[in-house]
Amino acid sequence: MTEDVIEHWQARVRDAASRKAPMRIRGGGTKDFYGEALVGDILDTRELSGVIDYDPTELVITARAGTPLAEIEQVMAQRGQMLAFEPPHFGQNATIGGAIAAGLSGPRRPYAGAARDIVLGVRVLDGQGTDLTFGGRGMKNVAGFDLSRAMAGAMGTLGILLELSLKCLPLPRTETTLVLELTAADAIRRMNEWSAKPLPISGTCHHAGRLHVRLSGAAPAIESAARAIGGSRIEDATPFWQSVREHTLPALADARELWRLSVRATAPHVDLPGEQMIEWGGALRWIAFTAAADAARLRAWAAEHGGHATLFRSAQKRAGVFHPLAAPIGDIHRRLKSTFDPAGVLNRGRLYPEV
Repeated sequence: MTEDVIEHWQARVRDAASRKAPMRIRGGGTKDFYGEALVGDILDTRELSGVIDYDPTELVITARAGTPLAEIEQVMAQRGQMLAFEPPHFGQNATIGGAIAAGLSGPRRPYAGAARDIVLGVRVLDGQGTDLTFGGRGMKNVAGFDLSRAMAGAMGTLGILLELSLKCLPLPRTETTLVLELTAADAIRRMNEWSAKPLPISGTCHHAGRLHVRLSGAAPAIESAARAIGGSRIEDATPFWQSVREHTLPALADARELWRLSVRATAPHVDLPGEQMIEWGGALRWIAFTAAADAARLRAWAAEHGGHATLFRSAQKRAGVFHPLAAPIGDIHRRLKSTFDPAGVLNRGRLYPEV
């Protein structure tokens, strides 16, 4: 059955390539809002679903791309393990392939790794219908350019994900969350001070004058860190961290435009006419606007502080979703696209209009 589906997809891709007709690769559709315009006939990846292999002792899980993300997390949780990058779902229909293709990571990302860091191997169909495999199912490092990790964050523009092998991590033995009343500037300063110390921090979030700090690990280490950090404790902070990961906080969910600024953790707080949430020890700034934002100003500020600005969620994408690429990086993007998808049919323009 699986191979029949893949053969059918190969025929569809080859037909689309011959006609230069765009195809829209889609899982559960929970991230349709993200990226540039959606064009082309839909190829629903949920036709390929299910865990292929899972060996908790090897810390590796292999699954088909259309497998529900919730199913993957449940299977792993039953064996005391998790996906380290804490992927956002943005809806109950999220798939593991969509999570990797979008390349989005949750609060645990700076402390446990990004989406691309856990990808060990992939099986994909390229834009000519060729069945390709990169990487493997082991933890051994790969020499040379790791094409399996290039699929993370590519938004389906390089290939249709069929199967993925991912690294797992043990669930923390203990977790607790501390809350401190701080201004944004003071929160950034404190988070940077903590980053230089061996503290078991697994999540930070400043919003509305309060800094939440999640600690994960062995109980003695958590108790020691809690004394050093201070603040008050939350008994059950799971709903809070889920709201941060899933953007269900009203300020983010109700924004007309939501911008995502990835900058140096030491970048100062910038006073803008929008509500802000700061994550990743200061390195991730979410800014929610009730009116159209000054895109040029945001991107100039982010570039000045070593990063980039993304128009993460908006009905109008007049400013372009992703930060303009430097010429050498843009050239690499175009070369990869022309190699994997010479006819330009896979998720055409989803990252950049010219890719």
